[in-house]
Amino acid sequence: MSEAALAVAPPPVPEWVRSCEGDPALAFVMLHWQRAAATPGAWFDADLAEAVVAMWPTWFRHTEGRWAGKPFHLTVWQAAIVRLLVGWKGPEGFRLFRRLFLWIARKNGKSEFLAALTLLFWICDGEKGGQAYAMARNEAQAKIVFEKAKTMVRMSPAFADQVQPFKKSMFLPELFARFEVLSGNAEGKHGLSASVTCGDEMHEWPDGVLYTTLHQSIAARDQPIELYGSTAGLKGSRNYGWTLWEECLSIQSGALDDPATLVAIFAAAPEDDWTDEAVWRKANPNLGISPKLDYLRAECAKAKDSPRLENDFRRYHLNQWTEQTVRWLSLVRWDACAPDKEAWKRFPDELRGRKCFGALDLSSVSDITAWVLVFPPDEPGERWKVLVRAWCPAESIELRSRRDRVPYDLWARERALFKTDGDVVDYGVIERQVIADAELYDLQGVAIDRWNATGTAIRLSEDGCNVVMFGQGFASMSAPSKEFERLVTAGLLDHGGHPVMRWMIGHIAIKTDDAGNIKPTKERSGEKIDIPVAGIMGVGLAIGDQVEGPSVYEDHGIREIELMDVEF
Repeated sequence: MSEAALAVAPPPVPEWVRSCEGDPALAFVMLHWQRAAATPGAWFDADLAEAVVAMWPTWFRHTEGRWAGKPFHLTVWQAAIVRLLVGWKGPEGFRLFRRLFLWIARKNGKSEFLAALTLLFWICDGEKGGQAYAMARNEAQAKIVFEKAKTMVRMSPAFADQVQPFKKSMFLPELFARFEVLSGNAEGKHGLSASVTCGDEMHEWPDGVLYTTLHQSIAARDQPIELYGSTAGLKGSRNYGWTLWEECLSIQSGALDDPATLVAIFAAAPEDDWTDEAVWRKANPNLGISPKLDYLRAECAKAKDSPRLENDFRRYHLNQWTEQTVRWLSLVRWDACAPDKEAWKRFPDELRGRKCFGALDLSSVSDITAWVLVFPPDEPGERWKVLVRAWCPAESIELRSRRDRVPYDLWARERALFKTDGDVVDYGVIERQVIADAELYDLQGVAIDRWNATGTAIRLSEDGCNVVMFGQGFASMSAPSKEFERLVTAGLLDHGGHPVMRWMIGHIAIKTDDAGNIKPTKERSGEKIDIPVAGIMGVGLAIGDQVEGPSVYEDHGIREIELMDVEF
């Protein structure tokens, strides 16, 4: 381009940009327009931008739900992103924006939009030997966008005859171009030469190795483009998404000068009232289409009763980064699960002969050890029952009552907490109680935390108990924890008002991973949560037993749940 062309005044701001100014969620449109216009030699190809927007519903179809097969008409925010990406050119005539970061709440069509964008640049750029790649935390997640793209190709009158789809790839013979789905690691990918990269759910990426590998692979291309989309994740997690989020904020604020990157963030501000429907629109530009307003209202109502669900609502639906650990259950809800606050004293006799599932949380030698029996309903309308037995060394009871000002001594007098002689827990006493309870109740299985429990597990198994070594990581604990929470929130549990369990419920917290799995944890290191944890494990055995097919407890012996219970 000539020096005269470089000196041309920036183009006037078009109406579609001006129309976004009144919406705070679309402030990024004017921001990036002005930055592009201020880039030396940059110019805007309005005819091309409008042509692509006009052709979009002809080229692309929606892939699922009530919209499946129908033309993909761009919404205002999507059309603005397409125009910016396609229209702005650098001095040499190549694309100015080489990278898109889209942060948006769930169910706003992010993956569908990324799939169509990837096809646009892979096919319509006309790049000979083009290479497009779909990546995410793992191959299964990367295939979500890839499969949408493949479905779009099959339904497209313009592209169906041009592209050959395969299981993990697509091929465009006219350009000798390929589009592949990648596994989640960088091994064996250093020889790639990406022209288009599509990365989904950044908040779950364990590290930036694959991202960096693909980013470096674009060096030989004239106008490569990287397309990344995600919902917010968890603060303090070890995943790479937070690093990219902070980079995006720096680009947005101008602290990092990067005119080649387009950042679109749809999110509620930290100080916003998360229950205000007007705030929801900041993170959900498609609100009313997807997600539905009634759906968000229902989710918000549930979140008002649960700190954990509030965390989830803010992260998934307001696109706010939230804490990894949060207080779990409302004591008001918990207390409502005991119609008779003294029933815990009668449960040992009233529940004799009933089918149940036991769980043993063995403490260190001076702490509380919990043995909890969970009784599913015998008939419709009945609540789940929880029978609690807990032990503590006699000398520890006296010490903790004085030092911690917690009524261990009162609980011991009421027999809500049993003493064992001396200053350490006598596991033999507890094992004998488990064997005795196996005679009193129809005990289906005994879940035991693997930590420090091998000897106990072997002895109970030899005495005829169906022992299950129960992991404490996300993989083992998430489903039963969510079911335990559901029973409490819905008022379907009756714990009989056991005072020690209530004390522990008062300070139990929940920890979440980036995939939405949960597990119980302590808010502070000195607190006790042994009884609720045992209750969750018991629920875990019970819901596992309800799966169709032979019971996993039919044969005696020790079994393990989630042997590879690794946290990422």
